[in-house]
Amino acid sequence: MQNKNLNGVSTVSKPVKTAKHQSKKQPPPQEKPPVLSPGARTQGVNRKYKSQHDQMICKGLSLSISYAATIGGLTTIIGTSTSLIFLEHFNNQYPAADVVNFGTWFLFSFPISLIMLVVSWFWMHWLFLGCNFKETCSLSKKNKTKREELSEKRIREEYEKLGAISYPEMVTGFFFILMTVLWFTREPGFVPGWDSFFEKKGYRTDATVSVFLGFLLFLIPAKKPCFGKKKDGEDKEPSLGMEPIITWKDFQKTMPWEIVILVGGGYALASGSKSSGLSTWIGHQMLTLSSLPPWAITLLACILVSIVTEFVSNPATITIFLPILCSLSETLHINPLYTLIPVTMCISFAVMLPVGNPPNAIVFSYGHCQIKDMVKAGLGVNIIGLVIVMVAINTWGVSLFHLDTFPAWAEVSNITDQA
Repeated sequence: MQNKNLNGVSTVSKPVKTAKHQSKKQPPPQEKPPVLSPGARTQGVNRKYKSQHDQMICKGLSLSISYAATIGGLTTIIGTSTSLIFLEHFNNQYPAADVVNFGTWFLFSFPISLIMLVVSWFWMHWLFLGCNFKETCSLSKKNKTKREELSEKRIREEYEKLGAISYPEMVTGFFFILMTVLWFTREPGFVPGWDSFFEKKGYRTDATVSVFLGFLLFLIPAKKPCFGKKKDGEDKEPSLGMEPIITWKDFQKTMPWEIVILVGGGYALASGSKSSGLSTWIGHQMLTLSSLPPWAITLLACILVSIVTEFVSNPATITIFLPILCSLSETLHINPLYTLIPVTMCISFAVMLPVGNPPNAIVFSYGHCQIKDMVKAGLGVNIIGLVIVMVAINTWGVSLFHLDTFPAWAEVSNITDQA
């Protein structure tokens, strides 16, 4: 609109918008938010990562931690519940067999874990970061970003919060080293162990060492004993020094009773299979596999349990398959260890789904990885582990456990079952 002022000059004035006009042209204040497409939602989620490269690093590191925990547990017989259940079932099924102990298991499984760890690292690097290994392994110093400096500072602060090593930690660490040494030296195989100092055989096992040292932790006080003069204020709480490192209440809370009950259930299942004749029947049904070479039978068993263990817990899987594989080995006159050891290790390779094992569930809960990432990476780790275990059992495993012959202790068990 054009208007003239008092001096006769034309001016342009804008019309004032009333509330009625504003309500017609402006959207209402309570408007529904637009529906985002899946791609837009993904971009919103990925805003917490600085770049796509950072997101891939988070995925790779998260899954690598889970896989490293699983692979490292294979090294010792006490590393996983699966190997513990195998050892208890094997000793109960074949009491005359004294071939599997802490030392022989370590000699067999340590190279497997080491090779598998290295090959899995190459697989994870190729899957998430590509083939640029030179940049990853470069030792050249780079300027740290502010984010890296803050992360390093946070890690240092958390480490300083731990404080100095305490007296109970020193005692527990000493006992752990002592227990490992006693396990290795009980029956090393190449030289007589400390078990040879006793007349009666079969009364000292790996459990003897762990139970004895564990019992001592119930007696040793949690507070460092003071034999000199007491300082002021130390005699105010005389009962504090008498409290042991482990109390019965702590033992009840932290003891994995579910494993104990599961092992007992496995014994009942094996005993029921024997007494009812189910083991013998299953063995006769599998006579059709006698035309296959032993390595093919072991490979098929490993593939089968690798699939089952992705959906069923590891202890339940090995509890179900151990009696069946024992009957199969005895019927086909294959050394039971030739099938039991690879199957036990392959059951631990439940790395494809969050429900496979606890490390997978913990990693998945952080939200860096999706199920498709775990399936893709876990399938490769499964294949790597299966190949390495099969190579190991057919090379150094044969000489270590004498797998090329059908042992006498398995023949005795087979005769007892048939009787």
